[in-house]
Amino acid sequence: MLKNAIIKSIDFFYPLFRRVMPRHTFRYAACGGANVFLDIFLYFIFYNFVLDKQVLNLGFIAFQPHIAAFLLSFLFTFPIGFLLSRHIVWTESLVLWHVQLFRYFVVVLINLVLNYVFIKFFVEYLGIYPTISKLITTVLVVIFSYLSQKHFTFRAKKAQ
Repeated sequence: MLKNAIIKSIDFFYPLFRRVMPRHTFRYAACGGANVFLDIFLYFIFYNFVLDKQVLNLGFIAFQPHIAAFLLSFLFTFPIGFLLSRHIVWTESLVLWHVQLFRYFVVVLINLVLNYVFIKFFVEYLGIYPTISKLITTVLVVIFSYLSQKHFTFRAKKAQ
């Protein structure tokens, strides 16, 4: 089964990180990191080869290539991220899958807004170099995302 193969692959590397984080957090980091890598890879492929750096004109709306590539990669990484979270990371959650999916989508939207706000704040108001601002933003958003997924999207019901 694919689920077991993914878990075994992730857990194979866990002993290297055992002193730094619990297994659950490591699985979250591994799944999230893999999904981010996939997102960047797909963005590159869509932007450079599929769209060939050209505007995507759908007739009723046109997207600049960098935005179109973002949206196209999102179409893949959103469901993959959800499935990895649901079946690999947060397996103890008893929340119905469609409720999890909605909550996951809400958290992803909030993450997008937080990325925008933090980068804008760090660069434009604090004068921090953009790459450093992106790194700081990523750390803050990952912490928010982890806590949101744990306590909101995939929360396990407490014992009665």
